[in-house]
Amino acid sequence: MYVHEYQARSILSSRGVNVPRGEVASTPARAAEAFDRLACGRAVVKAQVHAGGRGKAGGIVLVAGRREAEQAARRLLGSTLVTSQTGPRGRPVEKVLVAEALDIRAEYYLSVSLDRTRACPVLVASSRGGVDIEELGRTEPGAIVTEYGNPFTGVEPFQARKVFDALGLDGALMGPMTGLIRTLGAAFIDLDCSLIELNPLARCADGQLAAADVKMSFDDSAIARHPEIADLRDPSQEDPRETEAARHDLSYVGLDGQIGCMVNGAGLAMATMDLLALHGGEPANFLDVGGNATAEKVAAAFRLISRDERVRAILVNIFGGIVRCDLIAEGILTAVREIDLAVPLVVRLEGTRAEEGRAALADSGLRILAADSFDGAARQAVEAARP
Repeated sequence: MYVHEYQARSILSSRGVNVPRGEVASTPARAAEAFDRLACGRAVVKAQVHAGGRGKAGGIVLVAGRREAEQAARRLLGSTLVTSQTGPRGRPVEKVLVAEALDIRAEYYLSVSLDRTRACPVLVASSRGGVDIEELGRTEPGAIVTEYGNPFTGVEPFQARKVFDALGLDGALMGPMTGLIRTLGAAFIDLDCSLIELNPLARCADGQLAAADVKMSFDDSAIARHPEIADLRDPSQEDPRETEAARHDLSYVGLDGQIGCMVNGAGLAMATMDLLALHGGEPANFLDVGGNATAEKVAAAFRLISRDERVRAILVNIFGGIVRCDLIAEGILTAVREIDLAVPLVVRLEGTRAEEGRAALADSGLRILAADSFDGAARQAVEAARP
């Protein structure tokens, strides 16, 4: 789960991190009023979307007066911002952050994220932060410093000092910088974060460090432990299909292909997508109904897939270990009758009560293509999706 920059700033500010003063606004008039209250010569008006790359996409505007702040907000609010991280559909801009502009003398990059291979937090830093940090990581990996933290305690003091030395900061900043690193590491563990990123972390003319831009995301599986974070969710920034799937306890990720997939188990789902690609097809989604699939969940999954206008065929691939295939078949029939399915449907059922499930589908009188094997199911789906 992602939060907006203004929300991430508030979270870190409450833990003592120095962030520039700012106010969020949802109308141009309120943006102008926010500029007045900041009482600073210059400010930045920043589109609030769940994506990076806003600067290059025109989503961050430097303004030098009340009128300019209002004009920038008017241009951004109500627009759809397309960045390198949003995909072609972009994200709607419903709020802007009006923040004081800093007198920046140097920009650094600092983040804590999850290393899934080592199952621990990883601290990443660079003396060259800013909008081109991704390119820097590709072209000059030596400019990036990494330290692997403890999965229970976060980043240790000696690791913070190592990063401080690698960044080449003035000795007067050792205390503030190492303290900041420890704070980020502790917040990462305490709040079950997936990412905390300061880019840039600014060294200002007064010698202070300030988090000029903040990004935070959280582990969806742990969000129930943090209701105060869950309340910050903004559905307008999320794929509506994924939001609906979550309501039905379905694991769904929208993709760009033409073959809708409904599978039980993440491993089988990945293998299904791979096999479709092997035979020249492209999956339209990842959808795992889970090991405790019910007829109701299956029907909800079908409705979700069928609303994707790009889908030309649907493949159901179920292995009944815990789940009963006859219940899956019941859900399929309910959904097909309810939505009047207009695209070809390929179904492969194996495992517990698979014969009963296949018989129910065969006796339904509906146009359902039965598959006898995993490979055969993928081949049929790819063929059915061809224009």
